[in-house]
Amino acid sequence: MKKVIKRIVLITVVLIVLLGAYVWYVFHTYYRLPDNLTLEVNRNGANTYFDEDFALKEGGDYLILTYNVGFGAYRKDFSFFMDGGKSSWAKDEESVLAGISSIGEIINNVNPDFVLLQEVDRDSTRSYHVDELDLLNQFVRGYYYDFAQNYDSPFLFFPPWQPHGASLSGLVTYSREEFKDTIRRSLPVSESFSKFLDLDRCYSISRIPTENEKQLCIYNIHMTAYGGSDEIRAGQLAMLYGDMEADYKRGNYVICGGDFNHNLKDNDQENAPEWAYPFPKETLPKGFHMAIDSANAQDISHNSCRNANEPYTEGQTYTVTLDGFIVSDNVEVNYYQNMDWGYEFSDHDPVLMQFILK
Repeated sequence: MKKVIKRIVLITVVLIVLLGAYVWYVFHTYYRLPDNLTLEVNRNGANTYFDEDFALKEGGDYLILTYNVGFGAYRKDFSFFMDGGKSSWAKDEESVLAGISSIGEIINNVNPDFVLLQEVDRDSTRSYHVDELDLLNQFVRGYYYDFAQNYDSPFLFFPPWQPHGASLSGLVTYSREEFKDTIRRSLPVSESFSKFLDLDRCYSISRIPTENEKQLCIYNIHMTAYGGSDEIRAGQLAMLYGDMEADYKRGNYVICGGDFNHNLKDNDQENAPEWAYPFPKETLPKGFHMAIDSANAQDISHNSCRNANEPYTEGQTYTVTLDGFIVSDNVEVNYYQNMDWGYEFSDHDPVLMQFILK
């Protein structure tokens, strides 16, 4: 009996030491990137569809697309553990390759002038270490692009049945025209334990000169979802609004797009889960409006995101519009569409907008 007790004590001590060592590892490897980082601008080859004399000019109309690619994991049969589902990783590497390749083909076929992507993994356990930016660049040819890292987590042994592992991920902004000024802004996030499960939230600003000596300022954002609070959400919006207002007051054109993790549709809160907060449109600064408010009802009847608490079932799974654009008043929305791909390649579907520089 004494030997049994000693073994139990020894095992308990070992487990406590291992747990303590892991907690130390998580706390000491956690970091946030500093604010106001300049982003590297690259160009991905050539594209025969592109007009080499392409330039942004007053009265010109342009296409922009935003798409949260869900790190290549969220196929229709995927449910995510942090949403109440089962999985932490994509089904397998082949599924990631096929999903991201299909998203690349969608972008290539739409052939927009600008593309905003979120949850693009570079080297993550959950997506089998596929460099999704490199894979996308095989389809999205000829664009200038920048990458803003918003996730670099230590190895997370949670959930126990399929540890999420380590993740390196971020936001990608593509443009036909070269960026002249790029920056990464660090959003305020929770300081509680939830920060270890959330992203290093940020937005990128990519500024492009126009022929009338102004700039088109493109913001790419992915706001807080898990563990958010009213204070955090308000702080993130206040910071974003401050930069947008400053750009607009300089006479520039401003478009902010991405995953706002807020319900962008008015009067669409029926049966909404707790996380589907309505976007506080009343807080938008003067000179800005939600682009979705200019859309025809039939063009936004499909929602841009589905709940990932279960595999997707049409007509049963909860859906909501989290993705879209905020534009300054000198940007006219000519066409706006929540594209319907049936959540085949991500838990989000892309949103497309045609705009005119006034």
